[in-house]
Amino acid sequence: MRSSLRWGSFLVAALLLTSCKTQLQPTVSKDRFYEIDASYRTDSAIVNYYLPYKHQLEAEMNRIIGFSDLHLTKTRDAESLAGNFFSDALLWKGKQLDPEVQISFGTKGGIRNDLKAGDITIGNIFEIMPFENAVTILSLSGTDILRWADYMAQSGGQPCSGVTLVIENKKVKEFLVQGKPVDPKATYKLVTYDYLANGGDYVDCFDKVVNRVDYPQRVRESLIDYVETQTKQGKHIQAKLDGRVRIVE
Repeated sequence: MRSSLRWGSFLVAALLLTSCKTQLQPTVSKDRFYEIDASYRTDSAIVNYYLPYKHQLEAEMNRIIGFSDLHLTKTRDAESLAGNFFSDALLWKGKQLDPEVQISFGTKGGIRNDLKAGDITIGNIFEIMPFENAVTILSLSGTDILRWADYMAQSGGQPCSGVTLVIENKKVKEFLVQGKPVDPKATYKLVTYDYLANGGDYVDCFDKVVNRVDYPQRVRESLIDYVETQTKQGKHIQAKLDGRVRIVE
């Protein structure tokens, strides 16, 4: 029996070696090119199939959910109107999911478009956040919150809410959470999304989390919920620059 196994192993190895040495040569076939122009007629059967879905999608994307009093611009500055809107909405959702959440955090690159003044549609929110990123709440030690502040300083500030951060020469000059200095021995809760929690955008300060909870809710859905709730309360979106993140010379 053992002899048979040895011979079987030998044959398998021999076949593998033989196959690895085999070189396959590509064959050249005669390519054909077809020009697609106005002479090709639309297939009405295909159009009739997808048209109801197209109309349904367009109706949903054009559905008005709120109103913005200002053009919320997306910039590379330490603080932006679009960034403040985004992070305030994220903090609002984080507190709904866990009342102990104190900080929200996104990145400039994660916000993909401005929000123009006037009516806000579902499509506008998709333009701001087209990704399928889901909400994540991290419990972090005070020491790691200070590491996060260092990341913020080195990257020139990022969208956030619940903190005051003053940056000088890419270093933290002043940092407060909910108006108070950070206690290195305390635990803080920060709401963000899975991409950043996983280390995306070179975020290297979430490698020692005390606890992590991932939620099925998408960040985009959270933004929609926030705008719709403001509208139900008779409020417009009124983001402003409030000095939450500042760079001083």
